[in-house]
Amino acid sequence: MIFERAARREFAQAAAGISVALLAILTSTQLIRLLKDAAGGRIAPEAVASLLGFAALNFMPVLLSLTLFVAILLSLSRAYRDSEMVIWFTSGQPLTAWVRPVLRFALPIVGAIALLSWFLSPWANYSRDEYKQKLSARSELAQVSPGAFQEASGGRRVLFVEAVAEDASTVGNIFVASVQEGRLGVVMSDTGHQRVAENGDRFVVLESGRRYEVEPGTPEFRIMEFERYHVRIEDGEAKPVADSPKTMPITSLLLDSSERARGELVWRFGVPVSALVLALMAIPLGFVNPRAGRSANLLIAIPIYAIYNNLLSVSQTWVSQGRLSFWIGLWAVHALMLLPLLVLFFQRMSVGNPFSRRRR
Repeated sequence: MIFERAARREFAQAAAGISVALLAILTSTQLIRLLKDAAGGRIAPEAVASLLGFAALNFMPVLLSLTLFVAILLSLSRAYRDSEMVIWFTSGQPLTAWVRPVLRFALPIVGAIALLSWFLSPWANYSRDEYKQKLSARSELAQVSPGAFQEASGGRRVLFVEAVAEDASTVGNIFVASVQEGRLGVVMSDTGHQRVAENGDRFVVLESGRRYEVEPGTPEFRIMEFERYHVRIEDGEAKPVADSPKTMPITSLLLDSSERARGELVWRFGVPVSALVLALMAIPLGFVNPRAGRSANLLIAIPIYAIYNNLLSVSQTWVSQGRLSFWIGLWAVHALMLLPLLVLFFQRMSVGNPFSRRRR
């Protein structure tokens, strides 16, 4: 049908623009946060791109759900503003005739949302945590960011370097503060390089520097100059990723009877269902009264989306805490949102189609 093809084409064009805008906003926000952590030495600079990719996969289900809702809403609003809906109603077509093209456009996106929330987002969360554990297990020198103080050895050592070679083999302008046997030692050197001993131990060899040593609470103070000073560096042991419902595949969640796993299932099943309900709700919400302004329906639609999303989060939390039954939490929020959907359809079909009343 020509009408359905034209409607789906307009939905797709609107969705493409909206998704690009939302993706740019969310990735920019996440990138700023990661760059701030990298500048503070909390994460390695080379990890920013990988962590950004994992974060993008994590928020894609919510982004696609919002994109679907807004794309259908804006397309129908344009049809009202351009008087296309007047022609639609004059020809005797009901508002419910839009359900079929909306569903045919929405179902593939809902399927993608389900795929992301059930499989890809948990994988991204697990890969992110595993990647962070591997980064934390790297050698102390490999974790150092140039120009930033970095704690190592459980806080017993503080390192600062002004410059690090790309392969981390040499460093420049080094500052090392450590506590050994109750004495505070500070080592400063202009240059240094890595050396591997015959038994496999690795050292940073500092050249032409000084070591200051003081015992806190006493006037004893020593200054030593050295040509070479060896500092042993060790790789930590990568800890296994902690078990979390957010990182578990959906097959494991279905077999897990714990409350936290049930709460996670409420969220994963709820996101694609909410996307479908919101897509249908956009049909009656698309109505625009020219006297009320072009954006009046958006002032109603955005709070509805926020309320729906927050109710879903509350339902997940209550199920995780054992305050709500899993089966009730699985459908209660969606049943609650179906009520305004039916009310809006009834209202628009009863008072929003004056042409059909005149013909009767």
